[in-house]
Amino acid sequence: MRIELNEVASILKANDNYLILTHRNPDGDTLGSGFGLMHALRQMGKSAKVLCCDEIPAKYSYLYSDGDVGDVDGAYVIAVDVADEKLLGEGVYEKYSGKVKLCIDHHISNKEYAEKLYLRDCSAVCEIIYDLLVMLGIKKDAQIADCLYTGISTDTGCYKFSNVTARTHEITAKLMAIGANTVEINKLMFESKTRGYYMLESAALSTLEYYFDGMCAVMTITQKMLNDSGTKESDCDGISGIPRKIEGVLVGATLRERPDGTFKVSLRSHDPVDCSKICLKLGGGGHARAAGCELSVENIERDKQLLLDTIKEELDRDDRIYTAQ
Repeated sequence: MRIELNEVASILKANDNYLILTHRNPDGDTLGSGFGLMHALRQMGKSAKVLCCDEIPAKYSYLYSDGDVGDVDGAYVIAVDVADEKLLGEGVYEKYSGKVKLCIDHHISNKEYAEKLYLRDCSAVCEIIYDLLVMLGIKKDAQIADCLYTGISTDTGCYKFSNVTARTHEITAKLMAIGANTVEINKLMFESKTRGYYMLESAALSTLEYYFDGMCAVMTITQKMLNDSGTKESDCDGISGIPRKIEGVLVGATLRERPDGTFKVSLRSHDPVDCSKICLKLGGGGHARAAGCELSVENIERDKQLLLDTIKEELDRDDRIYTAQ
């Protein structure tokens, strides 16, 4: 059932013990909104922890302290930035499938799996959390500001993506006034890369393939590449956007192999290509300019061809596609 933001505020006031779930392969928005909400709930005198099925990358360590991450029995369960409960990941999905009481999300493709859903199409869930904390009268300190700035800046590509609005900048200005450490966060999120990352990027670039008169570019990251470069899946942040940056490309696809042999597909596009429509047809979802789905391990080549066929359908859908270059 979809609810309004004032109803979310009422729920948070009414309960005392919370578990906040993030999605697997956590990014800045799911972690920023999760820990930002956690800090706010504790300020209200509530008990709250954040749970993620995967190890949280070290670069996000400033968002939380020891004891902030872990499971809680008997808690009111909230999911943030999780469009599909399957994205909760191994272990967490099995335990909490069908048990999420409230989901706060900004993905228009949300599967509405939670008992109650607050959904708003905006740049980041951290935008929603900011408005929620204003409604609750929470004193937003520098720690909360760091959390919310992290989510907004990363989900907007440091304010480069089309999901940025005037409201996004207004909220960011207020977070900066509160004390968000924007210089250090920007350095960590957008400027600091390991040597292994560049080895991985170089290997991935060597796999680039072009389709449909150069309007689609596909890049692949294998487990061997990750092993050879000494990187983890979390080090792939930023790589998914590379194919879209190539001149003439309207939709870029990055295929990332998982340990079980399946492939995570990350789509990025320019207007007017709608990534979410492509991924929804393939069992995934997301936003118009950034979405994802999966390819099964049983027949990768068949599934890849299905992905390409679906991309072609979207490219052929409107004459604007061929005038957009």
